Amino acid sequence: MRILFLGDIVGKPGRRAVARFLPHAREADGIDFTIANCENAAGGKGVDPGTVRELLAAGVDVLTSGNHIWAKREIVEYMSNSDVLLRPANFAPATPGWGFTVRPSRAGVAVGVVNLIGRVFMGPYDCPFRTADAVLDSLRGRAPVVFVDMHAEATSEKVAMGWYLDGRVAAVVGSHTHVQTADGRILPKGTAYLTDAGMCGPIDSVIGVKREQVLQRFLTQMPHRFEVASGRVTVQGAIVDVDESDGRARAIRCLQQMIEV
Repeated sequence: MRILFLGDIVGKPGRRAVARFLPHAREADGIDFTIANCENAAGGKGVDPGTVRELLAAGVDVLTSGNHIWAKREIVEYMSNSDVLLRPANFAPATPGWGFTVRPSRAGVAVGVVNLIGRVFMGPYDCPFRTADAVLDSLRGRAPVVFVDMHAEATSEKVAMGWYLDGRVAAVVGSHTHVQTADGRILPKGTAYLTDAGMCGPIDSVIGVKREQVLQRFLTQMPHRFEVASGRVTVQGAIVDVDESDGRARAIRCLQQMIEV
């Protein structure tokens, strides 16, 4: 089976690009299951119920998130009743929502999706490694294929998670930095790995934000409002081929395509 993971969707330009790209890609590339990180999909920070519905209608099967998931207050109630919009599984136990789910692919294969968040340069979250162990115990026998979104800042923490889960999941793909890395590989025990999938958003920007606003922040060290940039839009992510008979990856390739919106 073929799984598509889309990097962080940034604002309306990113959403429009995904809506234009995905229906064609599902047929042309034989995509069986699509996962996308949506924590910046509404106005460049956070996500709301309308944005979630828009992305699901475009063909995304499961949405993952990260540290910006609570930026829109109205998402809290929605997450309490949804198993297709995830928040990191290693948030505090009483946090609303779900950190993992099992959904069918187009061919009916059960796919487990796990959302984790790193702690280095991020926040005082629970241990993502021990949480991964607990989640995989819960998924045992329920999903022959498991895909992990490791939402983290530090490359070392993402790499460590890849090695930690090698042979136990089909893929560990990182999100959060909005900058696609070039280290996609199949680890020795059959797990596909990529440090960061990149973003779906304006490419002539600083990680999706207007360049001049970010430059002013760096030059003056003063607070400055950030807005989603305009102009050319890219769709970035990773495509992973998985043998559902053993849940191991056979190939991984980066996706990077310019989309007219």
